[in-house]
Amino acid sequence: MVLTVDVGNTRIKAAVFEGSTVLENFVFEKNELEKKIKIILKKIQNCSDLVVASVGNVEKQAFLAFENQLKIHFLTHDDAFPFINKYATPKTLGIDRMVLAAGATLQYPKQNRLVIDAGTCITYDFIDENDHYLGGAISPGLRLRYEALHNFTARLPLLTLEKPKSYIGDSTAEAIHSGVVNGFVYEIDGFIDEYRENFLNFIIILTGGDADFLAKRLKNTIFANSNFLLESLNQTFQYKINND
Repeated sequence: MVLTVDVGNTRIKAAVFEGSTVLENFVFEKNELEKKIKIILKKIQNCSDLVVASVGNVEKQAFLAFENQLKIHFLTHDDAFPFINKYATPKTLGIDRMVLAAGATLQYPKQNRLVIDAGTCITYDFIDENDHYLGGAISPGLRLRYEALHNFTARLPLLTLEKPKSYIGDSTAEAIHSGVVNGFVYEIDGFIDEYRENFLNFIIILTGGDADFLAKRLKNTIFANSNFLLESLNQTFQYKINND
């Protein structure tokens, strides 16, 4: 069994896989890392490998504390990936984005794929039908947009995510919800429309913490899978084993 761990900007997500089957998912705060992994390994005792993809500021030493119990693998840019990286600055491409691209390549062969990861930031990653990773876009996620309106103005309140009642906000709070949520949706649909105009045989995968909230609001047909990164991490690890 394989324990996959995604260290994000905000939280840590983990899952235990037996082959390609997810046995259990976990979500926890960064300061709970060692305690939570101990609990997971005590609960599921047949894990042989721990695979980490990290963009957050968690030290490797926190994972190496478990190297007497299972093999530790940190995915890096030097590992084998199932696509050709055409990014102009390949070493600056986040390992999480590479893992998502790998998962899309392996799960949806011979198609143009756009992976949209809606988390702290929203990232767009495009892999063409010839398995060339071409790049994408990065912009602030929903939480960052709410925080930016509060932190960089004198009077706007800090709100939490809420479905707007209308696109016409009839109060300051409703105007913020409309601007943040509807603006976010229009952005995503706009990007998708642009890709659709230029590429045929096209699939869109929506993932990340806000995927379920956004899926029903988008006009475009998508595959929504909030666990896609962890599934992709497991698939990337299996690909690495077979191609190193």
